[in-house]
Parts: sequence; structure tokens; C-alpha cells
Amino acid sequence: MTVPSEDDLLAERLIERFFRYLAITSQSDADNPAVPSTPGQWDMARLLQSELTQLGLADIHLDDHAVLTARLPATVAGAPRIGFCAHMDTVDVGLSPHIHPQRVHFTGADIRLNADPEIWLRAAEHPELRGHVGKDLIVGDGTSVLGADDKAGLTIIMDLLARFSCEKPPHGDIHVAFVPDEEVGLRGSKALDLARFPVEFAYTIDSCEVGEFVYETFNAAQISIAITGVTAHPMSAKGVLVNPVLVATDLIRRFDPLDTPEHTEGHEGYCYVTAVTSNAAKATVKLSLRDFDPAGLARRKAMVHQAVAAVRAAHPKATLECSIEDSYSNIASSLGNDRRCLDLLERGFAELGIAPNVMPLRGGTDGSVLSLRGIPTPNYFTGGLNFHSRFECLPVPSLLLAYRLTERLWRLAAAPR
Repeated sequence: MTVPSEDDLLAERLIERFFRYLAITSQSDADNPAVPSTPGQWDMARLLQSELTQLGLADIHLDDHAVLTARLPATVAGAPRIGFCAHMDTVDVGLSPHIHPQRVHFTGADIRLNADPEIWLRAAEHPELRGHVGKDLIVGDGTSVLGADDKAGLTIIMDLLARFSCEKPPHGDIHVAFVPDEEVGLRGSKALDLARFPVEFAYTIDSCEVGEFVYETFNAAQISIAITGVTAHPMSAKGVLVNPVLVATDLIRRFDPLDTPEHTEGHEGYCYVTAVTSNAAKATVKLSLRDFDPAGLARRKAMVHQAVAAVRAAHPKATLECSIEDSYSNIASSLGNDRRCLDLLERGFAELGIAPNVMPLRGGTDGSVLSLRGIPTPNYFTGGLNFHSRFECLPVPSLLLAYRLTERLWRLAAAPR
């Protein structure tokens, strides 16, 4: 009889918890401005609240926005207060909100995710799987995302809270924040009451492949341009009609067609036309501006204002109203001289023999918001692959590495230097 290893037992425990969280449908809704945007996120928050209560954590609080905070009290004095943040929502990319996970052993061959409809994860089309031959993967059934983004992060944090609250190894105060609506504008971290998350620095566990280490994110702004035209019947429209569709088209043509997500990479920013809606009287153009440099984002905002002014001049009878809202900022801009959060993460990587893949994240995390609000919050890997896709998957050994790294951070933060 084979005796299960410690890793085998840990894997079974994490998978059971992960599947339990995936069973709760908590997809967010970008069209609903409420926080949370869907009732399933309340279900997720209440389950986590119940589990935290059973563990006996301190300062458990679930607020009116389904933001859940709690504290694992320190067992040693003098350690920094550190925080961990994960989001409860899964992303809406036009797939089913309901997730049906399955565990498969990857031999290198194609994986049949679903027989009806026929959906396959083709090994040749997904080279990121090559390093995981011979390992177990958690996949969906192809009708939804998997939701490792970010229920893998929730799983890691909750299991460690359960272990540490029972075993009581040396650690400082560990604060947790579980937030809704990360996928629809980082709304949950914006709503988080920082008085209930009084940490010196924090981490999000919300990146992908093993080794990903993120402390650079975009600076981001959202722009909405409302265009009002002049309606007229076509039989008497000459010299009167101002078609807002054509005004919107003229505006869009004034942006650089190569300054877009599909033509940029690395540290390059972009201007992304995300939506155009119109009728005979009004049109709305929505843009996402992204830049790693705050000055670069300011230049992009100025470029939009210039384009709007030029269109106003070209269509004097039309009315254009431009509103700009800053969404989040680059984590690196908020670090200042306090590098403890990065130093600790570097030590954890080194002690576990994980090669860090320090990368600029072409997006934002809850850490982008928390960093802007004064809490330096880098991000690291869950181990998941193909986020925001029906082919999202989570190699089990990668999940274990993310768990071991998180455990190491908790212990290192309390260790004397």
C-alpha cells in the first residue's frame, strides 16, 4: 500500500476547497454599476465569512459592498502587519457563468473537455502545456472559464488560514481582504475600507504561470465621449442633418491605428476603442487609455482632448462632451523607498528555487488600486494558464508552488533578520 506524500495530501485538500468555491457562480457584470454587480458574489462572500468564523479569526467584517475582511492574530511580536487580497468574481467573456471543473492527467495528448458540444484542448495549439506533461491539470468543460482567476488565490489563502490558526507557527498579524468586482474595474478594492485592512504592505495572488512576479502595471483611464447630432427627415436633411454615427467615425479615425492593444507589447501603452453605440440622435464612444508612465498617460489624455476639439471644429453643429476617469495606477509608482514587500517576495522565490519572471503586467490588479491608496501591493502567480478563456487550466503542482510561496512569505515576515 502506497502512503500518500505530504504533497499528495495537500493537493487533495486544495482541490476539494477549490472545487467547493467554483461551485458558487460569481461572475461579475460590467453593465451593472452596483457593487457587487451580481448576487452570486454575495453567496461567495457569505461562504467565506462562515468559514472564517469557524476558524475563529478576529475582526471579521462583511460590508454593504460584499467586501470581506478579517485578521489572523499574531503569534509573535514585532513582525510587520501584512495583507493578502483576492477577488471573488470570475470574468464574463461571453461564456457560461457556471463552472464545471474536472481533474485530468495530461499525457501530452489532446484533452477532450466536453463531448456535447465537442470541445477539445489541443496540445499543438497550446504550447504553454508542454512543461506539464505527466502532471494533473484542473480544467473546465469548455463552456466557461475555469475561475482560477482568482478562486485559486482564495483557495490558497483560506487553506493557510485554516492551517496557521490550528498549528500557530510564528507569524505576525495577517490581514485578508476578499473583494468583489475586480474584473469590472477593480471596484471592490476601491470600496475597501482601509481602516479594516491596516497593513504595512500586501500581496495579490492573481497572476498566471509559475514565476510571474509583478510590480509594474499600467496607469489607466477610461474615457466616454457623448456626441449629440441633429436629426432631420432625409427628404429635407440637406444642410440640417448631423449624423452622430459619422461624427463618431471621424473621431475614431483621428487616433493612431497602430497605437492599439493588438499592435503593442511590453512597456508600450495604447488607446483602445472599446465601444461605440449610436442612434439617429446620439452616439457614445468609449476608450481605454493605458500607459506605464504617468506622463505618457497624461499625453494620451491630451491627445484625446485635441481629437475632440478637432471634431468639434469639423462638425460645429454637433455637441461633444468628454469625460475622463482614472481607473488605477502603476504599482511601481507607489512603492517609494519601502521595498520590504519586494524583498520578502524575492527571498521566498529564492528559498523555493523558483526563477522569478519579473514582468510588466499589461493590465491592472487590485494591487494597483491598493498601491495608489498607500499600500504597496505586488502580485504573484497562482499557477493558472490561459486566464479569461474556455481553455483556462490550473496545473496542480503549480498551485502547490503558489501555496508554498505564500506560506513562506507568512513565515519570513516574522523571521528575524
